[in-house]
Amino acid sequence: MAMANNKTQCFICNKDRITFPCEGCSKRFCLIHLTEHQKILHDELNYITNEYNEFIQTINERKQNHLLIKQIGQWERNSIEIIQQKAQECRKIVVEYSRTCLNDIEKNLKDLNEQIKQIHQENEFNEINLNYLTNQLRKMTEEFNNPSRIFIKQEPQSFINDISIILSKKPKFSKYKQNAITVAGGNGEGHELNQLNSPEGIFIDKNKNIFTVDGLNHRIIEWKRYAKKGKIIAGGNGKGNWMNQLDRPTDVIVDEQNHSIIIADSGNRRVIQWKNQNQRILIKNIDCWGLAMDKKGFLYVSDRKKNEVRRWKMGEYNNEGIIVAGGNGKGDRLNLLNNPTFIFVDEDQSVYVSDFSNHRVMKWRKGAKEGRIVAGGNDKGENLNQLFLPQGVIVDDFGQIYVADFGNHRVMCWCEGKKEGEIVVGGNGERNQPNQLNDPCGLSFDDEGNLYVVDGSNNRIDKFEIIL
Repeated sequence: MAMANNKTQCFICNKDRITFPCEGCSKRFCLIHLTEHQKILHDELNYITNEYNEFIQTINERKQNHLLIKQIGQWERNSIEIIQQKAQECRKIVVEYSRTCLNDIEKNLKDLNEQIKQIHQENEFNEINLNYLTNQLRKMTEEFNNPSRIFIKQEPQSFINDISIILSKKPKFSKYKQNAITVAGGNGEGHELNQLNSPEGIFIDKNKNIFTVDGLNHRIIEWKRYAKKGKIIAGGNGKGNWMNQLDRPTDVIVDEQNHSIIIADSGNRRVIQWKNQNQRILIKNIDCWGLAMDKKGFLYVSDRKKNEVRRWKMGEYNNEGIIVAGGNGKGDRLNLLNNPTFIFVDEDQSVYVSDFSNHRVMKWRKGAKEGRIVAGGNDKGENLNQLFLPQGVIVDDFGQIYVADFGNHRVMCWCEGKKEGEIVVGGNGERNQPNQLNDPCGLSFDDEGNLYVVDGSNNRIDKFEIIL
């Protein structure tokens, strides 16, 4: 008599074993991997608990602020005390604002001094460099001498004039010069240090150094500011799967805290870390494409074949990670993705995903079971409510979503909730003129708000300067 077979396939190891169901994700696990799965859930619960405690602390701090408002109400009974209090508050604001402005100017002057030193040391400069230095110094001088950003506004009242401080604000919608400056590559397709071959992802560090994926050269290149040539900082040893090689990498991020770079080594199906020319595989057997890291050090990776984005805690890459977007198969429903590529994570740990083959960008809030369309989603096309194979995605401080509209050779900007986007740069054909893009991929901002575009088929990095 044959023994009854009550074994099924474990979701993790794919072996036929006695398995146990998880009601939350509806998957079955063998005893070993069920324990690991439960540990991941407990870790996530601890994380949620910490978030809860931080929120409670914020509420308590807000209550203390309400007590101050009551005290201000008592002060209002005596006009002299009102004047004294208001004057003190305004002095504090003026002093702090002036200190901040001076600190910013001193920081920019220090940065400008470093640039001047670098130009002196390299002894390679031209009129463009000199014009840039002159313009930067002029801007700082105007900012120092311009008192119009802060002034006193008086409100007439029965007995006294109340004053308040008015600070000017940046305009919400940023505009960019339409002719780009080539800051890396642009010397044709090739493998020389002044060339690129099918670049993909990009990262700009705090010093405005450019790190870019040089895809078909199987390497990562760093371009210092004003440099005419790049420097190989990872790969560059031919296509391969040795630890010192890469195979068609797609994205790169710089972990400035740990002084390392993390690479989506797509052809080798791995995420690898390079630190001081030492390599370590962080994640294996993943069809990775896009990378992101949030403020708390969590690493996010898009998997274009599993149609999902997962998150890993720094240093805990031996587990399966946590699904934060997709993970329900391929499709165009709100809980599905179809070939996700580049990703962006905001301060609330919401994940923005370029849903490449669905011609849309999705936003998955932390803990959400499905995403929300925030750009495109109206089939492929070139209208303002459409995208065509979107790639790079970044979000600015105002929540505006910038998308590299790969198939339309342009960069679009979308405001969440709006039905249409607007063309930011490109959209003038697919050639190599300064106002044209050809298969744009990665996107990034520097700390001044300038926009950098990986101009893929033009084998260059374009910088579009912000118009202040």
